[in-house]
Amino acid sequence: MKILTINEGISIKRTLEAGTEEQLKAVKSIINSVRANGDSALKEFTAKFDRVEINSLKVSKEELEEAYEQLTDEQISIIQEAAANIRSFHEKQLRPSWLTTEENGTILGQKMTPLDSVGVYVPGGTAAYPSSVLMNVIPAKVAGVKRIVMVSPPSQDGRLPSAVLVAAKEAGVEEIYKVGGAQAVAALAYGTETIKSVDKITGPGNIYVALAKKEVFGDVDIDMIAGPSEIAILADETARANEVAADLLSQAEHDLRACSILVTPSQTLAEQVAQEVEKQLAILPRQEIAAASIRDYGAIYVTADLDEAVKVINEVAPEHLEIVTENAMELLGKIRHAGAIFIGRYSSEPVGDYFAGPNHVLPTNGTARFSSPLNVDDFQKKSSIISYSQKAFEENAGKIAAFARLEGLEAHARAIESRFK
Repeated sequence: MKILTINEGISIKRTLEAGTEEQLKAVKSIINSVRANGDSALKEFTAKFDRVEINSLKVSKEELEEAYEQLTDEQISIIQEAAANIRSFHEKQLRPSWLTTEENGTILGQKMTPLDSVGVYVPGGTAAYPSSVLMNVIPAKVAGVKRIVMVSPPSQDGRLPSAVLVAAKEAGVEEIYKVGGAQAVAALAYGTETIKSVDKITGPGNIYVALAKKEVFGDVDIDMIAGPSEIAILADETARANEVAADLLSQAEHDLRACSILVTPSQTLAEQVAQEVEKQLAILPRQEIAAASIRDYGAIYVTADLDEAVKVINEVAPEHLEIVTENAMELLGKIRHAGAIFIGRYSSEPVGDYFAGPNHVLPTNGTARFSSPLNVDDFQKKSSIISYSQKAFEENAGKIAAFARLEGLEAHARAIESRFK
């Protein structure tokens, strides 16, 4: 793992795929086909891309029951406890509607209304991501969304992974469909004979899913277009090299383009971590992916002191930030840009991925400068409430009409003045 100084510049590559012309063309064709042909297009694309024939798109009650039988009591209990932690955290984000009454009788306020329906995309195929189910569904449920639809590509046996189905059931999903890719996004956005359209689509996926979400945005809302996973670790000489290396690799194994960096004022720690990364890579099951990620997008930056290290972190604005220093909590106030902040030795990034409660759907590619983790607000909309009293109207009508004429909008001014005639 390369060790650099800040004088050499921060050369972290961030790549958010815009898609090739061929990929964009393919996605648009898929979306148009689903809009025109509905369920038959979904089944056709599932056979073509997932290599499985699907008779019924919807997951049956029997499939859900069998999923529970496939997991141990301990596995089910872990999913349930994780769900409870996530629910508890997100319940604290709920904001009520509010009204204020001014002395002149005017009433102003804000009405919070949950979205009617949300579609959650869960990656699948060769892998199972029950954590993705919990993180997307639970905040929507807490927000009060009545209809939550989950889609995920089926395995070769025509089923969804048992852990994914159990997580969906525990989170409260009642509609689950065995379809993935751009075709699933199209179905959620525009509807088919079986899948009724939704108002918002959340959840990660491959490049075709990302491009499809971009394509349907505007007809429906989406959460974000996430890039490759990132972790930055801010550490001093008190950190343990083997633990820092393990945390860097926890993200590197995600994706060939995942970014893992260490920022430290300790040259000694930098050298020890570099050695540990190579040592641990040698016995990692996903060695090929992690090694490519570390080689192309990994780095250790040695700074003059902790203040300079904090400056680097704020410049990078990482998705995940671990602070492993002697007085880690004291640095929290200095961090301005990070998706999720993990403080102290025992707050390893996977703690947040699976169990602690905060959402693991986070801004990437430096977008933590201006955006937030997936949260309850993402599943609610706000309506402003204005009830002007006669007294307030009479006091301000002249100013309002004048402001309208300042913008050249005479009809606006006359709408106000009509109340006096």
